[in-house]
Amino acid sequence: MKLHPLARTLVTARTWPIVIDAGVAACGLAIFFSIVSTGAYWLGKPVPVVPISHSIGALPVYAFYSIVRIFIAYLLSLCFAVSYGYTAAYNPRVEAWMIAVLDILQSIPVLSFLPPVVLAMVALVPGHQMGIEMGVILLIFTGQVWNLAFSFYSSLKSIPREMIEASRIYRYSAWQRFWQLEMPYAAIGLVWNSIVSVAGGWFALIACEMFTMGDRNFQLPGLGSYLQTATASGDMRALLAGFAMVILIVVATDQLVWRPLIAWSDKFKFEQVESADRVTSPILELLRKSSLFSSLPGRIFARIEEPIYRRMAHTQECRIVHPIDEDATRCKPSAKLWALAGAVILVITYGAVQAIFMLRSVTWPDLRLLLEGAGATFLRVNSALLISAAWTVPVGVAIGFNPRLARIVQPVAQVLASVPATAFFPILLIGLVRIGGGLGIGSIALMLLGTQWYILFNVIAGAMSIPSDLREVSSLYHFTRWQRWTRLILPGIFPYLITGMVTASGGAWNASVFAEYSHVADRTLETIGLGAQIDAATDSGRFPILLLATIFISLMVVTMNRLVWRRLYRLAETRYKLEG
Repeated sequence: MKLHPLARTLVTARTWPIVIDAGVAACGLAIFFSIVSTGAYWLGKPVPVVPISHSIGALPVYAFYSIVRIFIAYLLSLCFAVSYGYTAAYNPRVEAWMIAVLDILQSIPVLSFLPPVVLAMVALVPGHQMGIEMGVILLIFTGQVWNLAFSFYSSLKSIPREMIEASRIYRYSAWQRFWQLEMPYAAIGLVWNSIVSVAGGWFALIACEMFTMGDRNFQLPGLGSYLQTATASGDMRALLAGFAMVILIVVATDQLVWRPLIAWSDKFKFEQVESADRVTSPILELLRKSSLFSSLPGRIFARIEEPIYRRMAHTQECRIVHPIDEDATRCKPSAKLWALAGAVILVITYGAVQAIFMLRSVTWPDLRLLLEGAGATFLRVNSALLISAAWTVPVGVAIGFNPRLARIVQPVAQVLASVPATAFFPILLIGLVRIGGGLGIGSIALMLLGTQWYILFNVIAGAMSIPSDLREVSSLYHFTRWQRWTRLILPGIFPYLITGMVTASGGAWNASVFAEYSHVADRTLETIGLGAQIDAATDSGRFPILLLATIFISLMVVTMNRLVWRRLYRLAETRYKLEG
């Protein structure tokens, strides 16, 4: 007996949410099992060197361990980025210092963090595998966090003034302003930068799961170790299998995580006229139909938020409307703050004295080689930056403005960006060996793999955040192509573009470690540069050379920050801020 079409629709409408709820519950059980399995492994005895099998059957287990490390590092990165960016944006007394520190840290290669982080974590958690794992996770954290912090800080600084005034008129508490104004306004930039951050996490993962530090070796089970051992042995079958697994994970992450988040964040677009073209995601629509997924988080947040809002409603901040006062947000130093500052100064002074004692062993030939390498790497970094900007700005604007093109190109770009640059390195390096070439100019091409996506995705986020009504006005007044770019597009994407350029610069400095020095089979490919010397110093355990190379990078970054980036940030905050 055939069902009537209306009856069939009613049956489907009733059974489909049940299937979705079952899938959500299965995912929850899988997450619980993952937590239990990871905890059992981490609480076991420390095993610094784990034999890596080249069997394809071992890839799912290695992929599981790598995904767990990247996920934990991303959560830490997001929490740090939000708190750091918020503090820097609303405390003018420390803002310049915090942004300068952020500039320096995001440009220091991962291998410069490696010795102190790993040794400290192993000492803090002795007798368990957790110490080694936490050291690797913190190193992955250093590859993910900086562009997220820059994105959140830039978003807070570009919030329109009338929206801040409205939050004061409606007596929003700091908590309400954060969740109902600041986080929604920063959502688009955070989502797009999260894609690049996770790609940066894969980049750091492949370098951190297997490394040598002086006379000690560390090798953890994971895709990074799998790819490194396959490259070192010249096993192309294992290398291609590992590369295929990385792409499979990236595609699944794109469809299950990033596409739904992009579609969800589109509702936070700041515009007065609703756009006709909305970003959609089938996974997000399925989750919205799940009664389990939609009701459980709502109940949890209701229990958390209601007492907080009720308590804040009786505070003076919510009862009195304060006028806009630029000096009101400045932090007022107290005795505790001065004591904390004094303790920090003492620690920094002690570290500086110890560093000076360590640098006494550096010889003049070493110093000359480092200076030559600093100049060479500086030229490569800025060349990669200019080449990246030349193609990513027009392509990013086209993707952000053209929904039809975005549906085709955007998923491909997300997949390519999420595949770590270090996953391409072995294939490119093996190709260089087979054609008998060295690194040289080829290192710039390798740097591009770790640089260009930061600019592209920030430009896409900037183009998508331009209000639809402004774009329609430019069409109504028949702007020429030149007027459209100079009066609408470039001013609209300028804050995002600067954020992308700054983080891309850090990505290029990080990529220099792998682009200028690498082991392939029985050969070592290297070219003159700070990245090559950092890598070689890490292998040989020459910590004074590693420290001095890091100092040179910091000095160059601070100089660029003072002369270029800080002025451009100030321009983005004043002249190109979207206000009514």
